[in-house]
Amino acid sequence: MKKENKRKRVYELERIGNARTVQLYADGFESLTRKEKIFAYYMAKAAIAGRPVAIDQTNRYAIQIMHLCEELLRNPKGIPAKTLKAIGEYTKLFWINNGMYDHNTARKFVPACAPAKFEKALRIIAEREKDSRDAKERRVQTFREVRRAIFDPKYMAVVTDKTPGHDFIAQSANNFYEGLTTAEVAGWARKGNEKNPLNSKVIKKNGRMVELVWRAGSGSIPEGLYARQLTDVISNLEKAKGFASGKHQAKTLDLLIRFFRTGKLSDWEKFNISWVKDQSNVDFILGFIEVYMDPRGQKAKFEAVIHFTNKEQTKLMRKLAANAQYFENRAPWKDEFKKKNVKAPIANVVNVIVETGDAGPVSAIGINLPNEQYIRQLYGSKSVLLHNVVAAYKASEPKGLLEEFCFDQAEVKRAKKYGQIADDLHTGMHEVLGHASGKVSDKLKGDPADHLPGYYSTLEEARADLVALWNVFDPKLNKLKMVDSDDVAKEMYDSYVRNVLLQLRRIPTGNQLEEDHMKNRQMVVNYILRNSGSIEVVRRRGKTYFHITDYRKMRDTVGQLLAEVMRIKAEGDLPAARSLVDTYGLKINTSWRDEVIKRIKNLNVSSYTGFVMPDLSPIYDKKGNIADIKLEYPLDLTKQMLEYSKGAA
Repeated sequence: MKKENKRKRVYELERIGNARTVQLYADGFESLTRKEKIFAYYMAKAAIAGRPVAIDQTNRYAIQIMHLCEELLRNPKGIPAKTLKAIGEYTKLFWINNGMYDHNTARKFVPACAPAKFEKALRIIAEREKDSRDAKERRVQTFREVRRAIFDPKYMAVVTDKTPGHDFIAQSANNFYEGLTTAEVAGWARKGNEKNPLNSKVIKKNGRMVELVWRAGSGSIPEGLYARQLTDVISNLEKAKGFASGKHQAKTLDLLIRFFRTGKLSDWEKFNISWVKDQSNVDFILGFIEVYMDPRGQKAKFEAVIHFTNKEQTKLMRKLAANAQYFENRAPWKDEFKKKNVKAPIANVVNVIVETGDAGPVSAIGINLPNEQYIRQLYGSKSVLLHNVVAAYKASEPKGLLEEFCFDQAEVKRAKKYGQIADDLHTGMHEVLGHASGKVSDKLKGDPADHLPGYYSTLEEARADLVALWNVFDPKLNKLKMVDSDDVAKEMYDSYVRNVLLQLRRIPTGNQLEEDHMKNRQMVVNYILRNSGSIEVVRRRGKTYFHITDYRKMRDTVGQLLAEVMRIKAEGDLPAARSLVDTYGLKINTSWRDEVIKRIKNLNVSSYTGFVMPDLSPIYDKKGNIADIKLEYPLDLTKQMLEYSKGAA
């Protein structure tokens, strides 16, 4: 491991295609108690143990592909340099994305070498290691089984396909369903056959549809899918429990362990109700959580975030949480959709130690959980702003973006002065006020996500963004001393609108968006562009700019759209959801996209970032007990991922 020199802290490490890797730093870890450090260590091991689940969920061939690629990288001797470089770059992108699909486009990427070169590299290893004839054939046979999945961009082309007119399930490449159509799954689920919508794979066996529940098994409950990986997760959670901050956190871990053993959603709900009340300094997000990858918005990908509170930075989030009822009362939607007794969410600014699965290496900057609507309404929620992730993004971002895409120097000046404040405030309000706000109609049966398949995630992200945009002009923020000028609100609006143009760089081919956050942002801005005179599109010297001409008028339109999005969610109005998202959020302006890519070519801008996490290592005393935990920064994605992958299956 390389030792870090704080005076010459390295952030960006390398570029791979449209992605880059950045080292994440966890300042403050050294100030944790011994007990907290050891708890974090075992929780990090649990997070890493569950990582193969997320990779397998991405595609049914993904684990085999990863093993083949990693075998080549571990045994490079004799492999032609050009072939090794192509395989290395492909594998790094695979690690960053937890599979062979681009984070932004949802489309497959392929190696920059021919299949025959890949197969030859495998044969070189086999010869050098003196494999038996059977072993050689098994290695080559494995490659031939996954060859098309690796190299054919048209086969299993999109991890989650929500294109109108397509069969969302049959044409999605993820591993939540196999050999089924949307109509088959919908009909089967309507009859009450789906007992584990959050944590199961659905297949057809002997002509009948069957759920393969994700669970380790316990007593009379048989092992399910991912039993081995979940058993490893449980083993580390059991060890972590001995270093929990108190009885409540230990009980919370017990409930999570029980869920992983039984797979029962009632156990998952009990865990979440306990977890949402836990205010421990070292905390975690771990389990089957986000449903973005499922076209139905039901099945969740494994993810884990292990973090500790950044006490100095937490004041912002706590102020918002304490005033949640104030902002709820002033929401622009109907009173029937407003919470009357808002349970202030637990709100923290945190430093991440490890993120895996759906949470990393590509990381969000803020999270609000749990997702279950009734738990939010009855028990509240937790919001976290990932401070060191935001800091790493900022420290490694390229120069010149503002000057290139701001409409004028006044916008550049405002962005430089208030950009960080506006970004933090937007994330805080998105998570604390946005996701935690509102209530569904008393007439709606079940969770809104059940009624809005293919559209719920986009709309919920839009709703949270709109809550932030709506509230940023509220004078209450000034009274709370969170802003000292309307320029903060103006910068938030400028940045949000500007980002819709900038995000087009992430879609180098094709004419539509797949990722829910990108789709939501475009939907919001396109709606305002077409339904309000508050934004103008300006062409100047061959370049396109978005210019907000009337911030108050834009806020009025934000309020109108927010009220409608809340109504759609509250009532489960699928036709309205489909019309709104498909009209404003789906298709991109390809001429703008081509222009943006040309403009940023010389700015050294990547499409997305994969973080290299800190490494934790135990230090033992003479009796063999853990005396301390050493935190190091590897500055090397390949070393870290090969270490993570030991024992993956």
